[in-house]
Amino acid sequence: MKKTQQNEEPEMRPEYDFRGGVRGKYVDRFGEGRNVVVLEPDVAEVFRDSDAVNEALRALIGERRRRPETG
Repeated sequence: MKKTQQNEEPEMRPEYDFRGGVRGKYVDRFGEGRNVVVLEPDVAEVFRDSDAVNEALRALIGERRRRPETG
């Protein structure tokens, strides 16, 4: 854990005001039908968005289904 020094600026800026916020307001929506996957930087360069990733994975799934199982 990093110790803070007296001369460091605080992490929260004064203009950030969360007094009216509701904790966990959208937490139920987060998990509905979504999986979060973190791509490595080199992969993210090729697959810029979720559509590109899904297209590639569907192609891979289709290819695996066409090949006979080898054991």
